[in-house]
Amino acid sequence: MTQDSEQQPPKIEFPCEDYMVKVVRDADGEVHEFVMEVMRRHAPGLDEDKVKHKPSRNGKFTSVTFFIVATGEPQLKALFEELKAHPGVHMVL
Repeated sequence: MTQDSEQQPPKIEFPCEDYMVKVVRDADGEVHEFVMEVMRRHAPGLDEDKVKHKPSRNGKFTSVTFFIVATGEPQLKALFEELKAHPGVHMVL
């Protein structure tokens, strides 16, 4: 198998509507407000009606799924870095 035949990740075309961002965070209100503020700032026009929350089985964590309009790599990089810098945010996908 040559490198040319190896599967490459799909290229994202920007702007990309309904780009999914999933955040796994502590289930506390302060972390929730931080995550929402970051998402609103980096994804203007965020449709909060599409935001989905799913608590973990033991209630310690919450998975939050957002669908944003991704405008480019710089936006996504800044968004992910700011979210991951918070100690109450455990994963950003």
